[in-house]
Amino acid sequence: MRTDLAVIGAGPAGLAAALAADRRGLRVALVDAAPEPGGQFYRQPAAGLRAERPQALHHQWRTWVGLRDRLATSSVRVLSEHHVWCVERTPDGPAVHALLGPEQEKPAEVRATAVLLATGGYETVLPFPGWTLPGVVTAGGAQAMLKGGLVVPGRTAVVAGTGPLLLPVATGLAAAGVRVAALVESADPGRLLRHAGALAGKLPEGAGYAARLLRHRVPFLARHTVVRAHGDTRLTGVTVAALDAHGRVRPGTERRLPCDTLAVSHGMLPHTDLAESLGCRLDGLTVAVDAEQRTDVPGVWAAGEATGVGGAALALAEGHIAGRSIAARLRGTVPDPGEWAPAARARARMRGYAAALDAAYAPPAHWTDRVTDDTVVCRCEEVTAGTVREALALGAGDARTVKLLTRAGMGWCQGRMCEPAVAGLAGCEPAPSRRPFARPVPLGVLAEQHEQHTERGPS
Repeated sequence: MRTDLAVIGAGPAGLAAALAADRRGLRVALVDAAPEPGGQFYRQPAAGLRAERPQALHHQWRTWVGLRDRLATSSVRVLSEHHVWCVERTPDGPAVHALLGPEQEKPAEVRATAVLLATGGYETVLPFPGWTLPGVVTAGGAQAMLKGGLVVPGRTAVVAGTGPLLLPVATGLAAAGVRVAALVESADPGRLLRHAGALAGKLPEGAGYAARLLRHRVPFLARHTVVRAHGDTRLTGVTVAALDAHGRVRPGTERRLPCDTLAVSHGMLPHTDLAESLGCRLDGLTVAVDAEQRTDVPGVWAAGEATGVGGAALALAEGHIAGRSIAARLRGTVPDPGEWAPAARARARMRGYAAALDAAYAPPAHWTDRVTDDTVVCRCEEVTAGTVREALALGAGDARTVKLLTRAGMGWCQGRMCEPAVAGLAGCEPAPSRRPFARPVPLGVLAEQHEQHTERGPS
């Protein structure tokens, strides 16, 4: 199909951009892998589940209802279950290539004059002994089960790691009837206090979560970490311990918490695969954009977590700005920033919050000390920490060299899960990985693409 604007990702940023552009007369296709729009933040239970109070699972229900209702009355064409694996630059504009449905075998193509990358982010989980046991899930995974399936991962849970995501996950599980044995946060509360001024606007939200934790009698263990997960065929408990000011375990503070679920997260990373394959400039691990959310590649905009993890409110503001900018640029006019001044002010405020939260929440500096040699680091290729350390002893000094020597990162996920851990063990910062495709693609689809290119001739 042909359209003016292809928006990839139907989360907060993609929805805001699609609606802003549609309102200004553009033909918009909203392309997303999920069965329904909303993304992770606005994930909804399937209609067949007949949820009586879905609003109980959401922090910003009114905002979602407004977006949903506006989308229903708009001219935006929603392309659900379209798994985008590549965006190709052609003389006629971007060509979005996707795989259809749950099987992801049949190809689809959307050609557009402009594309907005609202691809979101993904969770980071750093390894520890026992983290591969059944019953250990990501915090976002536990939240997705609850929001999308109205199911809980277990009866007794520990929520652990670091970052603001732990709060809604712990309170959500507790409200659903799960006994939350503890919320284990490795960050020092003092770091939050040092950024209290920058986070003043977030205090009511934080107080609300604190009140709910108290109401459900959830113990909060600050400056603690999970040392080990226990169990043979599945999780039976975790050992937690206190951390000193340097991020090392304080001897004698270990204690065991029985549980059948561990929901763990160590923050979020932006999805940049499509941006990288298009040649967009990155700023560290995020897609670099200007004040209009434009990348340095003509015809390509980006918004939301791909440009920096900062939550739904920031994504909405960036998406709105991007949608208005795209509409003006495709009409051949210079956008007037004054038209989106409120969104720009919200963007600046939310980016300030995000920077403060990034400074306050960080994995313990010495987390690698607790990773035993027999701990699996790369789950796809079953590469252990000991194997990674052997590669380092042979002279590997970065994640890429470790990958070449051990196959860590060469499996199904292409390093999305293990790359931060491998980089941490190697003593270097995570670096962008230029993957040719954003997801696995059947060879038959690639062959068909090659034939079409051959018939069209060089572009």
